[in-house]
Amino acid sequence: MHSATALAEPSRPTVADFHRVNRGGGLFSESISQWIGAVFALVAQRLGLRPTALTLTNLVLGLAASVTVVALAGPVAAGTVPAWVVGLVALVGWQIAYALDCADGQLARVTGQGSPAGARVDVLCDVAAQIALVTALGATAVAQRPSTPIWLVAVFAGTWMVNLVTSVMQAGPNAASMVTSSSLPVRLVKLVRDYGAVIFLAGLVLAVAPALTVWVIVAFTIVNGGFLLASIAFSARASLR
Repeated sequence: MHSATALAEPSRPTVADFHRVNRGGGLFSESISQWIGAVFALVAQRLGLRPTALTLTNLVLGLAASVTVVALAGPVAAGTVPAWVVGLVALVGWQIAYALDCADGQLARVTGQGSPAGARVDVLCDVAAQIALVTALGATAVAQRPSTPIWLVAVFAGTWMVNLVTSVMQAGPNAASMVTSSSLPVRLVKLVRDYGAVIFLAGLVLAVAPALTVWVIVAFTIVNGGFLLASIAFSARASLR
């Protein structure tokens, strides 16, 4: 009797089950962020939390880390606050926030709690968190090097949003990738657009060498701007066939 009852009970999802439904993101994200997210999703499922609870927690943590960086950008540049303290807050805060962003989708897909409203909240929270992240990097660059051109910060902020726009577009029914190869060399090259890797690099620079933040901005402006132009060319060529 007890054996039949046990067999009738549905199996509880595992960390591997949550990770199996992840939406990728790149080599770093799939190897680290999505696994941490799977653990968060498992804990949330055991506690009976809804995906939106993870989404909002992601937003709060991401904003808190970015606001800390902005508020202390001046003191770090003046040498009154150790850079490593602020960098560590950013590095850990952004990574945990991103893992929660990975977790909300995993939880929704495994438990069947996905909804159009939840998807909208997720996208809007991503927009808010990334605006805060860009602001933090821009504030640090200007504090460290006051001669940083305002136009550079503006272009950096604009091209950064390419990441969010393209990720939303790739989630639709007409999604397509310019580079479909999944070989290790290609995936290593794609790390420059892997959000988990990008925020890890940003946090590391803030902790170890904040004066280099302006060059981080320059590098990602070139990468994201180049990707935008390449995407336009790729899509235009496909539409003209």
